[in-house]
Order: sequence, then structure tokens, then C-alpha cells
Amino acid sequence: MSRLSLRARLILLFSLVSLVVWGIASTLAWVRTQHTINELFDTQQMLFAKRLATARLGEITGGEAVRLPKTSTLVRHGSRGELEDDALAFAIFGQHGDMRLNDGENGRDIRFDARTQGFVEGTLAGDDDRWRLVWLTAPGGERIVVGQEVEYREDMAWAVVSGQFMPWLVSLPLLVLLMAWLIGRELTPLRQVAAALRQRAPEDGRPLATARLPTEVLPLAAALNALFERVSSMLVRERRFTSDAAHELRSPLAALRVQTEVAQLAGDDEAMRNHALANLTEGIDRATRLVDQLLTLSRLEALSGPEAREPVAWAVLAQQALAEVEPQARAKNIRLDLHATGTPPVTQGQALLLSLMLRNLLDNAVRYSPGGTTVTVTLGPEIRVEDQGPGMTAEQLTRLGERFYRPPGQAENGSGLGMSIALRIAALHGLALWAENRPSGGLAVVITA
Repeated sequence: MSRLSLRARLILLFSLVSLVVWGIASTLAWVRTQHTINELFDTQQMLFAKRLATARLGEITGGEAVRLPKTSTLVRHGSRGELEDDALAFAIFGQHGDMRLNDGENGRDIRFDARTQGFVEGTLAGDDDRWRLVWLTAPGGERIVVGQEVEYREDMAWAVVSGQFMPWLVSLPLLVLLMAWLIGRELTPLRQVAAALRQRAPEDGRPLATARLPTEVLPLAAALNALFERVSSMLVRERRFTSDAAHELRSPLAALRVQTEVAQLAGDDEAMRNHALANLTEGIDRATRLVDQLLTLSRLEALSGPEAREPVAWAVLAQQALAEVEPQARAKNIRLDLHATGTPPVTQGQALLLSLMLRNLLDNAVRYSPGGTTVTVTLGPEIRVEDQGPGMTAEQLTRLGERFYRPPGQAENGSGLGMSIALRIAALHGLALWAENRPSGGLAVVITA
């Protein structure tokens, strides 16, 4: 069954359910109808027997057996209606079992019973069919019996039940056809979605139309749209990474080629060759740093949050970041200070990413600060990385964090990605990060929740 289509499975299951429900309903109706018919005919039999008992017909006959004429004899030319021979039969017996009166039909075959009072099931003389009999004793001592064939009651119950359910059973094929049409009609939006997916280009990130989809299918469509959005974002990041790498690596690679050619042309000039090799090494370092930062930023943009959160020891992270930039600061005669004034804004996060954020901010502060100044890290309700550099204009502050943006007039090498990486890490941890000029001079980068 699992190999069948959804439409075929629904039609088959609905058909089976309909048959099962029809069978249960028919059974219940049969039982209930039988009970109702038994109540009705038992009441009629008892009422008829009581009338016979009070009519004293046995006394009228004078003790002689009297048999009423058959209905066909009484009504020869008129309409006898829809009569049933087994509907009712009766007989009146004397106290000693002598039959005094019967209906002229089946009543003459009723066997005498001197003890039974009320209803009992039995058979007639010369017949194996079951009859329901009610016995009463008249005030004069005569025994009154009124009987009805059980099969007659069953036939009537079947006629009532079949009259109700046979039309429904006959119309079942039409019901199946209607279900097939309705199910096919309701599944049309799914087929349209499938057709749209088959025709969709690999790079097409447009969301699926959900206006006509059933409510049960909306979660699937929403999940597909979310997937398309993530795939589109991934493709955009990959294209941007490829474009950025091609654009930014073009200049360092060209410079490396130039320095290689200079070293080759130096000949016996050792000073020129050493200078070219030094520039070549510096260019390789710059290209390596650029590739590392591009890869880091690409990986960060693919994240929706820190992969694993853990308690963050800001003091330890700050000390590690300061230790990593210490050689660079010592080379420029820059002093590094660390102050703790309170509890930092985030206590749960990914320590590796937060350490990278601090290291990039400190690297920028040391790189663009003049020699003989101080770079300070303050840990408190907000984290501040302050330098004593020249600061920035209002326009430069608004563009700070753009990819590959570096304020004009910079003598230091850089890729313009350090602040972009710091901003992305802060956003992943729900932090706000911005830069502002200090009143006393220099730039301060502020991190707060």
C-alpha cells in the first residue's frame, strides 16, 4: 500500500472506513429494529390474548371444537389487503386440553400447554419453524394461546433495515467516485507546488505561493520557503566571498609577483634582493591574514547563533587578547592597560568567538594608534576598548564596519575586515557594538547588551 499514491491511499482508506461504518450502523440498526418489533408484536399478542380471555368464546362454543373459516373463504371477491398468514394465530383450549376454538389457519396446529403463563418459544405440530407464543388462563379456566412465527418478525426487521441501508449501499460506488474527484481537486495545489519545484531553477530563491494551500500543508511550504531563504543566503555569501576574495587578493598577488620579479632582477645586488624578499614576506603575511579574515567572516555569516554557549570569563579573555597583541604593541611602544569596574553584559556565549572579537578590536586600536600612547580595555556593565589615536570624522564613523572600508590616509596595512568580524560576533551574542570619539581624544569602541 505504501507504493500507492496519496490520492489512491486516501480513496481506498475512505472507502474501507465507509464500509466499516456502514456495517456497524447496519448491525446496530438490525439489533435495535428487532428489539422494537418484538416489543410491538409482544404487545399486540398480549392485548389480543387478553381480549380472547375476556370474550369467553370457549363458553359460547358449548365445549365443542369450532374452527373459524379461512380468510380466503370469508373474502372471496373483495380485497384482502396485504395479509400475512403467519402474522397471528390463536386457539382456545379447555382445562383438559380439548381445543374449543382456533383461527382456522395455523391455530389448529398449536400444541396444548397446561403450565406456561406468558411468552414462550416453541413449534407447531408437523412444523419445525419457531413460533413465539403467549399463554393466558381465562377467568372460566380456558387456556388462551396467541402465536406468531419468529421468521415473520425477522423478515419484517430485515425489510425495515434493508429499506434504510440498501439505497446507501447501492450509492456507494457513486460516493467513491465523488470522493476520488474531491480528493483529486483538493490535492491540486500540491501538484501545482510539485510542478513549480520541478521547473524552478537551482538559484531561484523566491518563496512558494501559499495563498491556495491547505492549512495542513502550510508548515511544509513554510519549511521549504525557509530552506530556500537559507540556500539563497548561502549562495549570496558564497558569491560575495568569491567576489571579495577575487577583488582583494588581486592587489596583494600582483604585488607579490612584482617583488618576485625584483628579486630575480637583483642579480648580484644583495641589498635590493633582500629588500624585495622582505617585501615579499610582508605581502605573503598580508595575503594570509586577508584570506583568514575572509574565511572567518564567511563562517560567521553562516551562523544564526553561537554553536555552543558556555560561561564566559571576560577577564581571562581580555588577558589572552592583550597577550596576543603585546608583541605588536611593544614594537610601537604602546602601553596596554586592563581595568575591571563591574560585571560584563554577557555571561553565556562562545568564548572563542568573543576572544576573536576582542583581539580584532585591540589589533585595530594598536595598529592605528601612534607610538608612545596607551590602549585601555575596561570591563564593566559595558566593555570599552579605548585608544589615543586621531579619532574619526562623523562620516567615517557611520561607515565603520563596512567590508574593506578603511579611512583615507592610513599608512598601516589592513584589509578593512576586522570591525566587520567584531560586529558580526557581537550580533550573534545579542550585543550592541559601536564606535565613538573620546572627548579627550582618540576612539572608543563600546560593547553593551
